[in-house]
Amino acid sequence: MDAATPVVELKKITKRFPGIVANDSISIKLHKGEIHALLGENGAGKSTLMNILFGLYQPEEGTIEIGGKPVQIDSPNKAIDLGIGMVHQHFKLVQPFTVTENIVLGSEPRKGLKINYKKAAAEVQRLSEQYGLQVNPNAKIEDISVGMQQRVEIIKTLYRGADILIFDEPTAVLTPQEITELLDIMKRLVAEGKSIILITHKLKEIMQIADTVTIIRRGQVVDTVKTSATTPNELAEKMVGRRVSFKVDKQPAQPGQTVLEMNHVVSKNKDGISVLDELDLKVKAGEILGIAGVDGNGQSELIEALTGLRKVDGGSIQLLGQEIANQPPRKISEAGVSHIPEDRHKHGLVLDFSMSENMVLETYYQAPYSKNGFLNKEAIDKQAKSLIEKFDVRTPDIHTKARALSGGNQQKAIIAREIDKNPDLLIAAQPTRGLDVGAIEFVQKQLIAQRDQGKAVLLISFELDEIMNVSDRIAVIYEGKIVGEVLPEETNDQELGLMMAGSAVKKGAENG
Repeated sequence: MDAATPVVELKKITKRFPGIVANDSISIKLHKGEIHALLGENGAGKSTLMNILFGLYQPEEGTIEIGGKPVQIDSPNKAIDLGIGMVHQHFKLVQPFTVTENIVLGSEPRKGLKINYKKAAAEVQRLSEQYGLQVNPNAKIEDISVGMQQRVEIIKTLYRGADILIFDEPTAVLTPQEITELLDIMKRLVAEGKSIILITHKLKEIMQIADTVTIIRRGQVVDTVKTSATTPNELAEKMVGRRVSFKVDKQPAQPGQTVLEMNHVVSKNKDGISVLDELDLKVKAGEILGIAGVDGNGQSELIEALTGLRKVDGGSIQLLGQEIANQPPRKISEAGVSHIPEDRHKHGLVLDFSMSENMVLETYYQAPYSKNGFLNKEAIDKQAKSLIEKFDVRTPDIHTKARALSGGNQQKAIIAREIDKNPDLLIAAQPTRGLDVGAIEFVQKQLIAQRDQGKAVLLISFELDEIMNVSDRIAVIYEGKIVGEVLPEETNDQELGLMMAGSAVKKGAENG
């Protein structure tokens, strides 16, 4: 194979699902030692295309060439044999197993009848060092961070001899530090002769790391360009088909009465350690309070305590003067709290329910959706239709299962449902995680619209840009405590970063 021959060439690939053309005659070339980004909105067809390359789907039309030769990839095993590896957005790891056991699963080295784990662990260690992955071969998956789990997925592909790596939204669940480390790992992989296809919609990362970018919109290729010859604004416009604003337009906040007040809230984990440690917090009507912090500093526990999913061991949580600590989730919801959860699959939707059923998950027992213990399907469908139209949720129809929708459309559906409850307090946890620029703009506008209608909005996000852009006030959480408060216009990433690391404390940005 000469240097000009692509390592992978997809020619006029077409894939149809009932009611939708996911890939419409798509052609793409990947060259050796290149990082080629696939950019597109949620539901544009990027993951479908890569699932075809990895043998999970079969195209109706089109051909695939590896090293200039046509191939039939009818299963992931065939893809692996051809040197293709895929790092999925939702990791495929067995939690109680060790790193090594996960990496060799299905292709274990044997010594007689036994599995030779010593040899496997040594190979894992070698790969880990060669690519700067710093993974402990003997650690259990359930004990390591999300960023480390992703590195295990990368080694899994390298262990099987992959030269072509597909990364599907690899930074969606990582902290800013882990993202920087991952981009360095990817540079190292291509320096060692690997070739990478990167599915993402984060323009900053594409500009930082990709050599070439192909933009896909509604199943079709819009353009393929060198990143050195384009700008983030041009890419965003091609991706969504219109101009996109990266700066959020909003009027200054008009804070009213205190809606949420948390005083000295303590919550302990099963080992008796305080994961919320004397936490104090106030959110007022008509303001967005952003919570900034490195993952694992009590954000999830704070949300769980507020929504009734976690026991509070001390202190008080008041909603408009009424105590809600340790109340059942339904009671808290009825009291006026809406919750956009950080994990839309675990806590936001029932994936095997229809979109229609998902739109009334919290209200199905109330009129008009229920009468004398029987569900009123007509009323439920009517509600679903109205919300899906209003929030532009793209779904073949209201009876489609939630799992069939793209991440962005699943998120829009949750936001529609939660806002429709007309809450006093809206808790938005990682509301734009894994979304494209168009969907991010939509979600952030919805949060600001809620604020402008006099709601109290609590925004928890790992995206510092989002915290700085959307919040009226920022509180920094560190080791289960609020260690400082600042106004977005009076701070910057560096100062926030220091506070998030617990090394600088600033008090007193509270309104009124």
